[in-house]
Amino acid sequence: MISIGAIDRSRLTAKVWRVWALVHKEFRQMVRDPSSIAMGVVLPVILILLFGYGLSLDVKHVKVAVVLENPSPDATEMAAGLQLSSYFDPRFLTSMPRARELMRDREVDGIVLLRSNAAREMRLGDAQVQVDVNGTDANHARIVEGYAQGAIGQWAARRAAEGHAVNVGPVNVKNRLWFNEANDSHYFLVPGLIVLVMTLIGAFLTSMVMAREWERGTLEALFVTPVRAEEILLGKIVPYFVQGMAGLALCLLGAKFLFHVPIRGSIWLLALTSMLYLLVALSIGLVISSVTKSQFVASQITLLATFLPAMMLSGFLFDLRSMPAPVRLLTYALPARYYVALLQTLFLAGDVWGVVLPNTAVLAGMAAMLLLLARLVTRKKLA
Repeated sequence: MISIGAIDRSRLTAKVWRVWALVHKEFRQMVRDPSSIAMGVVLPVILILLFGYGLSLDVKHVKVAVVLENPSPDATEMAAGLQLSSYFDPRFLTSMPRARELMRDREVDGIVLLRSNAAREMRLGDAQVQVDVNGTDANHARIVEGYAQGAIGQWAARRAAEGHAVNVGPVNVKNRLWFNEANDSHYFLVPGLIVLVMTLIGAFLTSMVMAREWERGTLEALFVTPVRAEEILLGKIVPYFVQGMAGLALCLLGAKFLFHVPIRGSIWLLALTSMLYLLVALSIGLVISSVTKSQFVASQITLLATFLPAMMLSGFLFDLRSMPAPVRLLTYALPARYYVALLQTLFLAGDVWGVVLPNTAVLAGMAAMLLLLARLVTRKKLA
């Protein structure tokens, strides 16, 4: 007589073998498909190199016109601070109209006017150093203005350290930059790049592969077998989950050894949160492909629903607090928002549980909900 426990174990063993067969088939198909290898391995490497070496939000070697109306030792010394700075590529002039002409022709991005008595005025606390910047790019203009003011402030601090009487105003500001002491934009660009890589591998690649199988009829061939719908989904999820974690490993190696971005948090916590986001991305790809069953439609919807929001509305490139309230509310529905917050915290600040726990909980809830939705929309029927 066969016990119920033995029957259950036999069914579980059969289920495990069916899932293993599907995973094995998917891995072999992935290896034979050059596009999967390109998107899963080659594209992350290209993005790492492109974003790491080609994209930077730091403004350096800004062309400025430094106008010395009547060169004096103090004014020349102040101008030397601009010349020695890596942020500026100064062009020294003695005529303000000529400097304005150069800025109109976009040959310089700013003008710094140093009067002959500027240093004496600064010692008296009434210095007037005129800084004109090209405002066609407002963000760039603010950065250039801040750099110019910083260079003049450094000159004042250096003079004070040498024992000269320098009065820069009623307040002496001492700055300290937390979590990014080098003030290097790669420190937050590279963690944000991981979001794009995981989104591409998880959502975009999965939706394309699943939609392609719908178009070719290979999924319908599985429907006449004893394989269940959840086993088909599991067989699709496991290979691309492994590929996504391999992409994460490539990004972490590039961040650590190519761009020297610190990883101050737990690497295991970073891996756990990345797994949750990858499950969310995989589930989105499965849902989209199951609903559309077309490669073209699936690719367009996935691009609009995952990749573009991950780049524009996640806090990766733009501060969410500066966005209009309706757009900011919309970002709360985007999983990339929570993953970006987790990555930036774990990379630069450490295991800050006040940030890690709520964002991880939201990703876990999204993963569970989307996996359930993917199961509901994937049915063993041809209609």
